Amino acid sequence: MMPAARESLLDAAYTALARRPWSAVRMVDVAAAAGVSRQTLYNEFGSKEGLARALVRREADGYLAGVERALALPADARERLTATAEWTASVARENALVKAMLTGCWSERLPAPTLSAVPSSSAVPAQRRADGPLPSPGDFVAAVRDRAVAALSAPGTPRADTAELARTCELIVRLALSCVAAPPGEGGVAELVRVTLHRQPL
Repeated sequence: MMPAARESLLDAAYTALARRPWSAVRMVDVAAAAGVSRQTLYNEFGSKEGLARALVRREADGYLAGVERALALPADARERLTATAEWTASVARENALVKAMLTGCWSERLPAPTLSAVPSSSAVPAQRRADGPLPSPGDFVAAVRDRAVAALSAPGTPRADTAELARTCELIVRLALSCVAAPPGEGGVAELVRVTLHRQPL
């Protein structure tokens, strides 16, 4: 099956989920919306649980790709961390699956796949990856922190300085996650992060 058809099925599932609870999303409707047969959908994902895992994996990957973009901005380290925090808060506002993954709070409207790996008999590499472990909130903190350290540290940085940078990056990620759970008022995420970073060595 073409990757484009897989993406169309995931888009259709995401759209269906925006309109109704996951328990009411029917595989036949997802297949019809994507313009493929129900058999094709089952061949690709195996089951509704397989489709849910693939959808969660895709949204996780999309979130982390946005983190990479924020960290690659042509700006100083503080502004790149601020952009990362703003991206985290904004994508969680707009994407219920990302918010659930970042906070660990899955509403009954959403699929709630187990985070541990499940046995996979899929011949589809992308589905085998989706059947692997899914990231927990702690995994996201570590992934974003490690990406930030890699993006912001110069080659040959002393280990003590790298450890300090890692602490600062983790602080900002956790601050962004607190803004997901309890959105800040005027000035928003950026102001909170800038004030915090002003007091941190970078």
